[in-house]
Amino acid sequence: MEILLKYFSEFTAEQLRQFTLLEALYKEWNEKINVISRKDLDGLYDKHILHSLSIAAAFDFEDNTEIIDLGTGGGFPGIPLAIFFPQVQFHLVDSIAKKLKVVQAIVESTGLKNVTTQHSRIEDIKNRKFDFVVSRAVAPLKDLWKWSKPLLKIKTKPGFSPGLISLKGGDLANEIQESGVRPKLMEIFSIFPEAYFKEKYILYVPR
Repeated sequence: MEILLKYFSEFTAEQLRQFTLLEALYKEWNEKINVISRKDLDGLYDKHILHSLSIAAAFDFEDNTEIIDLGTGGGFPGIPLAIFFPQVQFHLVDSIAKKLKVVQAIVESTGLKNVTTQHSRIEDIKNRKFDFVVSRAVAPLKDLWKWSKPLLKIKTKPGFSPGLISLKGGDLANEIQESGVRPKLMEIFSIFPEAYFKEKYILYVPR
């Protein structure tokens, strides 16, 4: 938890309560349904929560923005972002039902009111549009963009254009070339100068 307070100083009492609860909740649920690797669970706040919040450091989402978390897994980056942006609506989607069971339980236990979940393949969502798609290392950028583009709204207001925001790591040159898009790259290490974030990036592809 200290690592969050190192970089963010304006959490409300409710946000502090919710972020603090996450450790015990993930440990409890991970014993029943493995959604985070055992070795990563000890680094929950830096490897998962702070990593997710790099998006919050780079983007200031307006109230009532609608965001879909594609392949949310154990709820990252969606749950930390939903705590950070209580007036933004998050829809967390995954094709694996047992992972969503954990996500739904954590949403209920923390009292998050701005999160919905859906058990679905992303390409099967046809009836909704979103301002942003967020994802964390779910698939190659080429596939992420193919799935995301049909879900994005047309830009109707000033600010960031609707788009895909993806957390990725390593040498991305070939992956970006094969995707056919030109994302804006942000180095997470320049936002949070911790060793874990070296060669980790936020990719933003506007619609």
